[in-house]
Parts: sequence; C-alpha cells; structure tokens
Amino acid sequence: MTGPDGSASQQAQQSAVELAMKRVAELVGQGVEVLLTHGNGPQVGNLLVKNELAAHVVPPVSLDWCGAQTQGTIGLLVLNALEQALTERGLRRRVATVVSRTLVDAADPAFEHPTKPVGRFLPAAEAARYGDTGQHWVDFGAKGWRRVVPSPEPIEILDAPAARALMDAGYIVVAAGGGGVPVVRDPSSGGLRGVEAVIDKDLAAAILAPTLAADALVIATDVDHVMTGYGTPQVAEIGEIGADELAELAQAGEFGAGSMGPKVTAAIRFVRCGGRFAVITSLDRITDAVAGRFGTIVRAS
Repeated sequence: MTGPDGSASQQAQQSAVELAMKRVAELVGQGVEVLLTHGNGPQVGNLLVKNELAAHVVPPVSLDWCGAQTQGTIGLLVLNALEQALTERGLRRRVATVVSRTLVDAADPAFEHPTKPVGRFLPAAEAARYGDTGQHWVDFGAKGWRRVVPSPEPIEILDAPAARALMDAGYIVVAAGGGGVPVVRDPSSGGLRGVEAVIDKDLAAAILAPTLAADALVIATDVDHVMTGYGTPQVAEIGEIGADELAELAQAGEFGAGSMGPKVTAAIRFVRCGGRFAVITSLDRITDAVAGRFGTIVRAS
C-alpha cells in the first residue's frame, strides 16, 4: 500500500488501494465470497515518526493504538475504493471494516526477544537516546539503527464473530488489518489490554481464514511465485506443492524471515488446518489464483 517508488504519501496509498480493489472487484464479479485482510507496516512506521517528532507537544501513543488507528484509516480507503470499483462493474454490495483484536500470550518468548523492525532508520547517537527510554534498537549497518519490537504468535482473532455476522448479512468484510491489535488477557480479571507489539499479518490471516470457514487463502504480494535459490543462479519458481515439502524447504532456510518466510508459514498452517488450498502470487493474478490456475499453490500433502 505504497507507491511504486515506496512513497507512503496520502495520494500514493490511496492510489495503491484503488488499484488493489479493482482486482478484488473482479473476484466479486465472478461470484467469489471475499474476506479481506491487509498490512500496515509503512502506516505504523509513519505514526511512530510522528510520535518521535511531536513528543514534546503531543503525548506519544503505544503500538496497539497505532495498529488500531491504521486499521481505521486503511479500512476507510478500502471501503471507498472497493465500493467504487464494484459500482463501476454494476455490482451493488456493501463493505464494512471491523477493527479487530488479536489475542496473544503474555508469556510468549517474543516479548523477551524483540525482532520485528518498525519505523525509520536513525544515526547511532539518536537511536541511543531512544534506547535509554526502554526501547530496543538494532544496528542495520550502513542504513543506520532501527527500532525492533516483539512479534508474538497470534492465538485467536477475537472479533471474527463480528466479521462472520456481517458476512452473513451480505457485507464484504475487512478484518484483522495489520495482523490485528495485539491484546493479552489479565489472568485475575479476565479483561483485555493492548500490548507493545505487532502481529504478522500473514500469520493472523492463517488463523482468521479457517475460523470463518474459508476454503482458499490467497496471499497477494509483488511476485508471481515463491522461489527457491533466490538471488542465486539456481533460482526456481515453485508451482503446485504439498505443505510438507514446502515446510522442508522453509526449514532449510530457503525463505527470508522478514519477507517470504511468514507467507510460506501462513500457507502451510492454513492447509494443515483444513483449508482446501493456499496461493501466494502477485496482486494482478489473484483471479487466476482463486481458481487454482496460477501462483505457488499449496495443498495438504
């Protein structure tokens, strides 16, 4: 949801969402029941920069608040763009966004070992100043230092029942955006509270999809296929593959932890939870992907 040059300006984000929703409208026009999730990395990063630059004027807000805010903003863009794309096709469907919470375990090891980069790169001296506040910063070499935060495993999308009710009422639903707002349950009161963390969007989708009885999970990215040997002369595209075989390739280190790795893991988990198939492919080919004709198609082994 950024421009071709990586720009996250308001217009660039809007244009990217409008393009994506034209592809989604094609699916709806073919009679496919669609549930949407989305990422929010650049948007949360922008909010964190605003936190830093305006901290002397406006109190900074926590990551769970940033996640909720971006779900609302991106949800609005999707609502407007998808409704317009559907209208252009002569389709009358209602769209709704559910600001969703994702339950995580307060004892998840990720809280002791933050690894997920967020926000901008900073020089060492400036990063050290933020590190003194309890934040974790990592040296990324020539690019500078970057904040890292916990990324715990998602356990449950708590607001999936609301999404289901809206779908049953005829809505196209956007849910679990950005992986959902991470929350933990207080063991004494049973209540929920947000935590300083981010949830991987692909892993959250792998939980949401079977919860709502989806039979296909399509992960839209910027390449047509998952590849082995990426960056080497032995690079090869993966077409149809069994979940066990794909898992073996993942365990061998074929897929980057910060890029294709979570998508592969999500696809494997989905089919192992009873999904008919998962596909990883480019946004432009999602119509063929849903039909099982294109992309890296993952089925139960």
